[in-house]
Amino acid sequence: MKTFCGIDWAESHHDVALVDNSGKLVAKRRITDDVAGYRLLLDLLAEHGDTEADPIPVAIETSHGLLVAVLRTGQRRVFAINPLAAARYRDRHGVSRKKSDPGDALVLANILRTDMPMHRPLPADSDQGRAVTVLARAQQDAVWNRQQLGNQIRSLLREYYPAALEAFQSKAGGLARPEARTVLAAAPTPARAAKLTLTPVEGSTQACRPLPRDRRRGRTAPGRPPGRAGPAAGGSRGRLRPAVARTGKNANGPPGPGSPGRTNS
Repeated sequence: MKTFCGIDWAESHHDVALVDNSGKLVAKRRITDDVAGYRLLLDLLAEHGDTEADPIPVAIETSHGLLVAVLRTGQRRVFAINPLAAARYRDRHGVSRKKSDPGDALVLANILRTDMPMHRPLPADSDQGRAVTVLARAQQDAVWNRQQLGNQIRSLLREYYPAALEAFQSKAGGLARPEARTVLAAAPTPARAAKLTLTPVEGSTQACRPLPRDRRRGRTAPGRPPGRAGPAAGGSRGRLRPAVARTGKNANGPPGPGSPGRTNS
């Protein structure tokens, strides 16, 4: 009898479902996200025919994490099912949109039972290959985070400090440029910018690169009002921008050698 396994994963626990060729549920279990839970999962698979030569295939909605690493030891085929695809399969088994972790595990198991050839198992990468995958994912996450934080800063500046936004948006990198961060740290509000002279601005950006002439427009921005908000509102929003920038300061690249990689998505 062929058996298929589906796992609905979460941060603290995982729901496991096993079905046979006919779609009958033969076992279900909730395991914890620790060594004891992983051991219980492997014992459950072994009880239903899992062997080293013929391991039970597993479907799960993620491609990384400790649970996936445990499952990928040996020759087991692990299928990372896209959550959107799993949701479409869920509609085949009921009209209710209510989410159920045990039910989702059953849906994943049945995906393998009915449509396994339509899905690709995770590749059998070497340890070095998996390390590259972790770093590549971290880099991609850093780029996405930087873009999201840049959009937040841009929205804040558009509300109260359009001159600063106009000064840097025409160059590559925009608000993510080092000199943009330096100037905005020195003059976070239009009122502060009005009191700032060009010499300190150019001196503070010297460590980054010389400040081009068109970057000086952030101080006065001819033809544009210094801000749409009053001094009090501008000062409040000016305190928000450094907070957002500090949040994204470490989002410009992947974690270093000693930093933990991402384990969940």
